[in-house]
Amino acid sequence: MKIELKEIAVRELTSGYEDNNENGVVGYGGRLDIRPPYQREFVYGDKQRNAVIETLTKDFPLNVMYWAVREDGGFEVIDGQQRTISVCQYVNGDFSLNGLAFHNLQSDKQKQILDYKLMVYFCTGEPSEK
Repeated sequence: MKIELKEIAVRELTSGYEDNNENGVVGYGGRLDIRPPYQREFVYGDKQRNAVIETLTKDFPLNVMYWAVREDGGFEVIDGQQRTISVCQYVNGDFSLNGLAFHNLQSDKQKQILDYKLMVYFCTGEPSEK
């Protein structure tokens, strides 16, 4: 298996974010399957979800994520599903943190979050290796 570290900005991750029954949960311009069939449905509680956003707002490092590279050029989240969904939901305006939704933040704070670099390992190989 080949594993390559990439930096993905939050603005890239959240581009094309959708969470619906018909299309599943996607992001990264529609190329990332955030909840592939083998992922569990567990969702972070408010405390864990808020901790992810606070990590971004403080420019602290967030744990690395792992994405499988599919043959069609798309990706699937192997590890980091809840962190990914938390970030996407916040930027999408699905919840607020300390009384502030993303769209209520000052533009410099929005930019800081959108420019935050996530560390993602792209994993290429046979399905059994991934």
